Amino acid sequence: MTLEKTVADLATRVETLEAEAEIRRIQARYMFLCDTPCPEFGVRDDEHRIELIMDLYTHDAVWEGVGEYYDNQFGRAEGADAIRAHFRNFWGQKRDPELLLNAHYLTSEQIRVAGDEATGLWIHMQPWLFSDGTSLLRSSRLNNAFRKEDHGWRITRTRTENVFVAPLNAGWASDYPSASVLMKP
Repeated sequence: MTLEKTVADLATRVETLEAEAEIRRIQARYMFLCDTPCPEFGVRDDEHRIELIMDLYTHDAVWEGVGEYYDNQFGRAEGADAIRAHFRNFWGQKRDPELLLNAHYLTSEQIRVAGDEATGLWIHMQPWLFSDGTSLLRSSRLNNAFRKEDHGWRITRTRTENVFVAPLNAGWASDYPSASVLMKP
């Protein structure tokens, strides 16, 4: 093997590792911004939160819930305007009972990079606590796609499929915050 070939091979491997790391950060940031209360310091309101999320997506992205449980619950949003409307529908409505807390936990990661495109598979879990004392645990599989653009990697597809929804006993969680101060300077 020539030195040039070795260097080229190493450069490709480094680019792949850097892509995986950036995709991992993008997916984690998306989940972080979807947490309630939102832990991102300085987020003024849900519209600001939505714009921070939209910065992670390409203009032609797709967000969809699939499978027998999520097809009718989430549907499909194509393009930035439709995805923005999807999030406005979720956060823009006053809900009764009010969502007090949810946190996203990612596991079973599989990222595959092929040039300027990539896919990522995860399983995620999230507890939900509501103002009426009810709570549940949700788990979903994520099959997402990404593309490298001039300003870095972005999400081109969020696809989520229900694994399970489990009601939790009242009082299973205590001592949770009404607002996050984690990122406060």
